[in-house]
Amino acid sequence: MEPTRDNPLFGGAFSATLPPGAIDVSDLRPVPDHQEVFCHRVTDQSLIVELLELQAHVQGEEAARYHFEDVGGVQEARAVQVETVQPLVLEKLALRGCCQEAWILSGQQQVAKENQQVAKYVTLHQALLRLPQYQTDLLLTFNQPPPENRSSLGPENLSIPPWSLGDFEQLVTSLTLHDPNIFGPE
Repeated sequence: MEPTRDNPLFGGAFSATLPPGAIDVSDLRPVPDHQEVFCHRVTDQSLIVELLELQAHVQGEEAARYHFEDVGGVQEARAVQVETVQPLVLEKLALRGCCQEAWILSGQQQVAKENQQVAKYVTLHQALLRLPQYQTDLLLTFNQPPPENRSSLGPENLSIPPWSLGDFEQLVTSLTLHDPNIFGPE
């Protein structure tokens, strides 16, 4: 199964390459207007693209950490652990023309799923693309639950393998802005 190229996001204001088996969560339940959320057809993996207000009070690596910890707070994580934070090479991004700085962070958060008491560690990979001219922090998140949390990967589901970090990187690097009016009047 091939990735979906030039998949429209935010009403066509952006596009990106989505990995195989991506389901638009807005077809299943309401999703906030500032988010695009996709889930894997078989596993519990998900991808989130968020348009957030620029957090100008934090810079560089600290901005990536800030957003990771903020997500942990929203999800009521019992533990938040950053493993790595690396700068992204702007030249590799389709958004290089408007992205001032970019970071990729990997870490774990201990969270309980809805209606469950037991909190499990989930690996998160986040890319933060900072667009100060639009007063926007673009946050892309790849949620990777532990293998025991994933749905059955029996023989009938092998046609859609779990997503990889490479799939996430393709999403991040292919993200393209088509209509800057999404950010409002300049």
